[in-house]
This record gives sequence, C-alpha cells and structure tokens, in this order.
Amino acid sequence: MTEELKAFDADNHYYEALDAFTRYIEPEFAKRAMQWAEVNGRQMLLVGGKINRFIPNPTFDRLSAPGSLEQYFRGNNPRGESVKDLFGDLVPCDPAYRDREIRLKTMDSLGISGALFFPTLGVGMEQALKDDLPAARAAFRAFNKWLDEDWGFAYEERIFGVPYLTLSDLDNALEQLEWCLERDARAVLLQTGPVSTAEGFKSPADPRFDPFWARVQESGVAVVFHGGGNAYMDLITMWGESAEMEAHRFEPLRSALSFDPVADTFAALVLHGLLHRFPHLRFAAIETGADWVAPLLKRLGKMYSQTPMAFPEDPREVFKRNVWVSPFYENDLAGLRDIMGCDHLLLGSDWPHTEGLVDPLSFTVDLTEAGYTEAEQRLIMHDNGTKLVQRQPH
Repeated sequence: MTEELKAFDADNHYYEALDAFTRYIEPEFAKRAMQWAEVNGRQMLLVGGKINRFIPNPTFDRLSAPGSLEQYFRGNNPRGESVKDLFGDLVPCDPAYRDREIRLKTMDSLGISGALFFPTLGVGMEQALKDDLPAARAAFRAFNKWLDEDWGFAYEERIFGVPYLTLSDLDNALEQLEWCLERDARAVLLQTGPVSTAEGFKSPADPRFDPFWARVQESGVAVVFHGGGNAYMDLITMWGESAEMEAHRFEPLRSALSFDPVADTFAALVLHGLLHRFPHLRFAAIETGADWVAPLLKRLGKMYSQTPMAFPEDPREVFKRNVWVSPFYENDLAGLRDIMGCDHLLLGSDWPHTEGLVDPLSFTVDLTEAGYTEAEQRLIMHDNGTKLVQRQPH
C-alpha cells in the first residue's frame, strides 16, 4: 500500500475507568450491579454481589503490550510457552487507553483516521448480570453515560464510541436508542445469541422487537455484534465445563466446542425474516473472526435450494447485502473474498488488546499475501469502515 494510506479501524478498545459502571448508576441498583471491594489486599470487581473474574485485573493498572499474543494467535508458539509467559512484562496503563485527547495523537502515530471504540470489561457484563435483567439494564444505562462523557459517540469525527444496548426490555431499548441517537451515535452494540427477557429467551428477530428495528432502520445507525459473553456460555456446563468466563483462560474442550453464537444470530436474523421486514438494516460482526461465514452461507444455500418457495429472496444474498464482517488476521482471507467480495469486509485490529495487531496497518501484509489488490485493500482498510459510521436513514 502507498504511504499515504490512513486506516479506519473497526475494532479499537479502551480500558474502562474504575467508575465506568458506577459513576452514573441509579442508587437503587448500586448494590445489584457493579461495586468495588478489597479482597485479600486486592481490588476486586463485584457484579451482582459476586466476585467477577471475566478480566483477571479489571483495574487495568498494569497491562501487557498491544499485540503481545499476536504470534500465538497466528499459531506460532515454537517454545510452547504458556499464555501467561507470552504476555511478557506488565507495564503501567498507558494514558492513551483512557484519555481521548492522548488517544487521538496515538491514532495519528498509527495511521488511523478513525475507529469504532468498544469496551474491554463491558463485553462480559450483560452475561454476568443475566439473572438480574433490571440491574443489567441499569448498569448499561450508567455505562453509556460514562462512555458519552469520557469518549463520545462521534468525537472529532474520529473516535466513535459504541454504546451498549440490551433488548431484554423493549421500552428500555427504545429509550436508550433514542438517547444515543440524540448524542450522535453512529453504531450501537448488541450481544450475540438469543435475547434473555422476563418471558424467557427470544430471537432478536422476534416481531416483538420490530419497533426497535424500525427505529434503527429509520435512523440509519449501524448495529454491531462484538465478541464477548452471551447466553451460549451456559451450554458449556452440559459438557462439564465452568460457565464462569475469564479472558484468555485455556480449556481444551471449551476451545474446541463448535457452538457459534454469531453464526446462529445471523441465521436467526435472516431466517426469521427481520431483513425482509427491514431490508435497510446494517449489521457488523466485530472480533468474531470470519471462519463462521462460509459454513453459514453453505447451510443457507442448501436450505434455499431445497425449498426456494419458502424464501422471498436468496438468504445468502440477504446476508451479503446487510452484513459487514471484520476477519481475524489468521482467517482464510482469500476464501472470504471469494464468498463475500471486498465491499463488506473491515479492518479490525483489536488494538490495544494483547491478541490484536501490534500495528493495525500491517493487516495490508496479510491482505497482500491473500491476493487482494491495492484497490481492494483500500476498501477494507479505510473506505468500508468510513461509510459504515455514516448514518443511512430510511
């Protein structure tokens, strides 16, 4: 790629401030949502009154360097070191991880013109409060206020903080959506998997949620599914694994099980007719990789060839029209281009997380090796993401 390339990164992260969930929590939910406590001399996060271990050190006072696990996730670990050893020396939290003005300067140094910004701790918190849905809703109402204040939803048209919504209650979802739209949100974040409601699990494409989806389509805001906790975590207990989430904990069976909440989420959105009822919705799958795309499209294609009369249009084309995907650097990038094209693929570096890219622009090396032309790379590295964060009302 030419030196003037500036990237739009669809997957940047911040490390949450200690009061991200508590600064604006409604008093009646203070003890039911997030709290801090000292346990055996360490500051620990309590969620729903229980110690939460999703992030081993949720204070983020000491961290590994960005991309310290990149080679591990590329499948390179010739000395057989443990993940703990591969983290390397921990260093104090870089101010750029928590201060947007400093982060803008870091983005300049990395060649990033703009980025979607996602939680680190927050992606596991809806699942952590799955048994207290009102508290989960309150926690994310508070979180979104913090996010707007500390990062902004479209700060300087470069930092696009993505507020977190939950569909567990339609009225709350609509109120939060309007609140975010009033503050210029360009994308909103939902959890993958079935929606937990007071009446039990529901498909996100259940017609009960149509008022929400109608407003999303009308506003033109994008909807993002990001890797993290979801209701599928409960399935692993059937195989004798713990349901407690902990980032980077390696358990062989947990890592090999084939359940795929992101693929099933998009299957539900397509097959339950949501994208026929609301054909202008735009979805993005971030930090979920892309290895699930080909098997999903294969299944949809078989169903369509068996019963074409059951579909108003080819479900594979519906998916490719409405969904953007950010692949991992270790995915089959050449195969993905063949089935998805290039106009719905996104750079997602996961910076500054340990499993992300040390240098977001280095993704061009992977794309080049996979046979992408310079024009195709420019779409993925910049243009597609830039268009995604521009509202497209209908």
